[in-house]
Amino acid sequence: MEHKLLRQDISALLIAGPTASGKSALALEMARDLGGEIVNADSMQVYGVLDRLTARPDAQDLTEIPHHLYGHVSPGTAYSTGIWLDQATQAIAAIRARGALPVVVGGTGLYFRALTGGLSEMPAIPDPIRTELRARLETEGVEALHAELARLDPLMGERLRPADRQRILRALEVVRSTGRSITEFQGRGGARIVDPDSAHCIVLEPERPLLHARINARFAAMVEQGALDEVKKLISLDIPPQHPAMKAIGVSQISDYLAGLHSLDRAVELASTATRQYAKRQMTWFRNQLGENWQRLHL
Repeated sequence: MEHKLLRQDISALLIAGPTASGKSALALEMARDLGGEIVNADSMQVYGVLDRLTARPDAQDLTEIPHHLYGHVSPGTAYSTGIWLDQATQAIAAIRARGALPVVVGGTGLYFRALTGGLSEMPAIPDPIRTELRARLETEGVEALHAELARLDPLMGERLRPADRQRILRALEVVRSTGRSITEFQGRGGARIVDPDSAHCIVLEPERPLLHARINARFAAMVEQGALDEVKKLISLDIPPQHPAMKAIGVSQISDYLAGLHSLDRAVELASTATRQYAKRQMTWFRNQLGENWQRLHL
């Protein structure tokens, strides 16, 4: 990208894109050239242990340019968009105080939405309720949770489709914790941390054949670079299967290989397919949710 396209007075540089799109490499290049520090906006790269499997920057990159919010969360710890936003806000303020440019990069669209549009002030969910409902989601299925939501919060029960797992879970957590509908909290918008009008916002949209080739090559490389050992360590922590870290792409496929359910080649094939499907969902979200402030690059 031509750096001269950037205004000299930007408040931050935001780089979004699907997995394997090259956004981390672009962020590193631009942070190096523009005097920036990098802030992670990927919900899986916050977790420790899964260095290779989540494609976190390597040790050399981390040494060359300051990186923030990478691998700092234990895989067994609950983490949310609200927690990320609080930590990203602190990191961005500290970067600006040092006279550097915040470069926020990642593939989690909700993080960018929270950063540029504010986040509704949601109540804290007690761990017992969170754990119970996530376990029931796996054992009873989303239909049972949707039925309970319809009973406790008829408005949200009618609004949400029975297949909308995460939103049903979130709405049920809130009404179970507070006795009030999540709609009461959604109207309380939080502060906007980065004004998209004063930032330079980029979303990468690689051509599909190129992206698929990158995904296939990258997962095979992850296996060669230690992904199997990462999954073994994750399994040893005895984390509940419904926890987000356990849903990182590659964990279930490699776990099945380690259990003798299929070959390593089959695990790589299944994980690569899941990654391509995830990248497609990311691109659809970015296309529909990121507005005219975002410059779209086809790398």
